[in-house]
Amino acid sequence: MLENERYGEAKELLAFLLQCQGQDERHYEEWRSLLSWLEAAFPTSVEPAGHEPEDEADEAEMTRRMVQDKLAQDEGYTDKLLDTVMNGPLTEQTVLALEQLAYLERPEVDEALTAWIKEQPLHPLLQFRVLQTLRRRGVSGMVSLIRGSETVSVDVEEIPLGPGDYPEVLQQILQRVAEKTEVHEPTLFYFAQELWSQFIMAIYGTSDYYSMLDNEEATLDIWAAALHDTVSESLKGVRDEEEIRSLYGITDTMRFRYEGAYRSIKQFVAAGMDE
Repeated sequence: MLENERYGEAKELLAFLLQCQGQDERHYEEWRSLLSWLEAAFPTSVEPAGHEPEDEADEAEMTRRMVQDKLAQDEGYTDKLLDTVMNGPLTEQTVLALEQLAYLERPEVDEALTAWIKEQPLHPLLQFRVLQTLRRRGVSGMVSLIRGSETVSVDVEEIPLGPGDYPEVLQQILQRVAEKTEVHEPTLFYFAQELWSQFIMAIYGTSDYYSMLDNEEATLDIWAAALHDTVSESLKGVRDEEEIRSLYGITDTMRFRYEGAYRSIKQFVAAGMDE
């Protein structure tokens, strides 16, 4: 919701979660902190009938003003945000700090974030969030960094900021999973959407990412089946490999590539659970 700037929905969800019982106390602390920030940055207002919500540009300007106000009150605010990003776990607070850093007109932020992702072995999702922040800050040029077991170079100006910025073929892979699951297994497709979004961010710029862009029908089937296989196994606890391979027309000649795609997604899921 935050990524798509659906702040009103995010506030409603957080308010609901805070009423639920039985969660770890640290979750409640994170939810309360996030809700407080959202309410400060995007206060609820009563809109007259027929009035459209403020557009993204207005919301961005509100965030910019809020960050500038914070900086005016605290000269060390930039350092505090950088410390949250660089010295803490990947949480909602990290994402919020990165979003605020995007609006600080301080050149040292560009230098600090760029040097950090080049030099430190970071979780690929955190790397990607930092790259998005650099793009929002107007940084240009190539950045070389380690992603998984690869050293890759990415153009900051081409970093996707939303689903529409990715090549269409990546959406086509997800659509194939939808065609196979949305009627009889809608829950599986919901989780497939979430996993695919995270996975694509994590592998952006790697050989796996570029292997999907070859415009071959077989490639679409292979990655769609591998995604379906991974989510199905996670939900059911057992792997229906043969059935899923048959569903997507994965032949024996495609088996090697299929297993490679499955391993890539599976490793990403395992890495996320270890974090």
